[in-house]
Amino acid sequence: MRRFPVVEVQHTFYDPPADAVLTRWRTQVPASFEFTIKAWQIVTHESSSPTYRRLKRPLPDSARGQIGAFRTTPPVLEGWQRTLDCARILRASAVLLQCPKSFRPTAENVAGLRSFLSQVERPAGWLMWEPRGEWPTQLLEELCAELDLVHVVDPMHTETVTPERTYYRLHGTTGSRHVHTDDELRRLRDLVVGRPSPYVMFNNLPRTGDAERFLALLADQGG
Repeated sequence: MRRFPVVEVQHTFYDPPADAVLTRWRTQVPASFEFTIKAWQIVTHESSSPTYRRLKRPLPDSARGQIGAFRTTPPVLEGWQRTLDCARILRASAVLLQCPKSFRPTAENVAGLRSFLSQVERPAGWLMWEPRGEWPTQLLEELCAELDLVHVVDPMHTETVTPERTYYRLHGTTGSRHVHTDDELRRLRDLVVGRPSPYVMFNNLPRTGDAERFLALLADQGG
């Protein structure tokens, strides 16, 4: 945390930590340090998702078919409330709704997203959405404008429809073990220069090294 001004918390997606843990994280960093967090997977991911293997306690049988996909069921609404609690404790500047590739642009899914976000409390900072599947650009633009969402993408593959509020997540061009090349980092630099307070988050396994190289690249050009 001494090397970077912001960190994205993944733990809140898999299994949110206890309040005491979150409080300790917040008190161990300067007031200016930023946290962003991922919403608990119960909000976005169906009960069949392999990501639930990382829960400390297995999902109860009653949760089967009742969670994920922005359902407004009690378990999902409770999961969202826990996400908001985590965001408050960490004073998070943004909350990310990351969807699986299986969450496709069907009429049912679009209606569910609209219904959920029209009912729930919103976080204090940015509310961000990362649809991992293929969504039509026009539909993305409509939903982000209507629901006040920041469109999150990996810029090595596609571009955001909300460039005025840029939040990039780089997953690795050739897979999670990918080390971004100097050319890729220069391309990334050229994309963000001039944008108002862009976020660039490396989500590949060699992320620390890539992030440090990218910061050095920005520093070399006075960025």
